[in-house]
Amino acid sequence: MKRFLIAVLILAGVPALAGPPFVTDDPEPVEYQHFEINSALQATYAKDGRAGAWPTIDANYGPLPGVQLHVGLFGSFSKGQGEDFHYGYGDTEVGAKIRFIDEDEEGWRPQVAIYPITQFASGEASKGLGAGHQRTILPVWVQKSWGDWTSYGGAGYWLNQHEETDRNYWFFGWVLLRKITEEWTLGGELFHQTADTVGGRASTGFNLGGYYNFDETDHLIFTFGRGIQDVDTNRFSYYVGYQLQF
Repeated sequence: MKRFLIAVLILAGVPALAGPPFVTDDPEPVEYQHFEINSALQATYAKDGRAGAWPTIDANYGPLPGVQLHVGLFGSFSKGQGEDFHYGYGDTEVGAKIRFIDEDEEGWRPQVAIYPITQFASGEASKGLGAGHQRTILPVWVQKSWGDWTSYGGAGYWLNQHEETDRNYWFFGWVLLRKITEEWTLGGELFHQTADTVGGRASTGFNLGGYYNFDETDHLIFTFGRGIQDVDTNRFSYYVGYQLQF
């Protein structure tokens, strides 16, 4: 059951793999000397239980042009079938997004960034509140926009080796978004993860969602989705949050 709950935590993005509200991240850092803070309720329902986080605090700051510092804090919960409900502080993540190629808005060149994130084992793994060991993702993200459309995605390699049964693994994801009005931006993503344990299974899923802009500072962010490969670990997942930019 412990392995199952950890797998659900990973699929739920607890801690988050990337940029809210999608699992896949983009290469665009927070603006220089600005903050972006995301807070949300998120969860994944599976065949044998559920896991998620509330509240989540995803805080980002731009100390230099093209650079973003990140801290993720999570109140995590989990419940295996026939087991007690558990709630407590989850794993803590820190990272830095560094954009090294700027987008050519008139041409073909996309913007590109690296965004290494390390998750520290501060959550109690025996209760499904964390992975039980330190993990690090080393991703590359790219993005290109044209008109009202934006597309971004990439791949990341997870350093996950801890016990003999653990495996390092790959994550791949891509997002397509369209600006519908000044308030609404909607789209979806497709993502895939290779097996993270010896004898484990790969998983694939999708999310639909986007953003509603109340103004330049306040935003509603949300996704809803499920798995399409290894569905028993992701029968339904959601993320509903508030984004503050200043």
